[in-house]
Amino acid sequence: IPEKKQLNLEPKNIPLKIIHEEKGFLIINKQAGLVVHPGDNTHYNDSLVNALLHHCKDLSGINGVLRPGIVHRLDKNTSGLLIIAKNDHYHKIFSEMFKERKIQKKYKTLVSGKLTPKKGGIDSPIGRDPFNRKKMTIVEERKGKNALTYYSVINYPQEKFTYLDIEIKTGRTHQIRVHLSSIGFPVVGDELYGNKEINKFAKQELNLNRQFLHAYSLSFTHPDTGKKEQFTAPLPNDLKQALEKLNQ
Repeated sequence: IPEKKQLNLEPKNIPLKIIHEEKGFLIINKQAGLVVHPGDNTHYNDSLVNALLHHCKDLSGINGVLRPGIVHRLDKNTSGLLIIAKNDHYHKIFSEMFKERKIQKKYKTLVSGKLTPKKGGIDSPIGRDPFNRKKMTIVEERKGKNALTYYSVINYPQEKFTYLDIEIKTGRTHQIRVHLSSIGFPVVGDELYGNKEINKFAKQELNLNRQFLHAYSLSFTHPDTGKKEQFTAPLPNDLKQALEKLNQ
């Protein structure tokens, strides 16, 4: 058995949007295009972890050398709020809170088509796509993990799209994108699960070069004070401008 390699990730001065910071954790607003952590032989020098190592002297080590401080994730081309643990104590606390569904996560997204009714939920297990390892898909219960997504319609731009407020009760890989695609309303700009024609329109007419998905709100009870905390991040300019063009 070969010896386990130690990987020394280098701190990099990549811009970080810090929403809140204290001794045990920080909340950041991740920009689109930034990978959260390195993978196998990928993104060793340009991930969020590299940026965090530049900003913080210490990060939790629970997720190993590739993922220090990372309690939960966002896809590369999804922007928004993330909790980062500075030490193992807070990492364990927040991991348990996620497991017990004590952290409320809300997103804004734009999907193609007019989704009705205006409020609903998607309760379908998610697992790895057996035909494409880069994708997730809806699977039988015994083959995947339970996944629960609630949506509420904000409005219908041009009556051809639906602007949604999303709350997820579970945190499965690609959950929102997979769930919405599975009911026939894929996220606009999503190259993996989306509609090619709609994505082409989004690029050419809306100047949108990524999926329209933003984690705008995180709420939880502070582990030390017992006070209810809510952190929010406004819609980034690229998504805001795409919406404005649709609503003209």
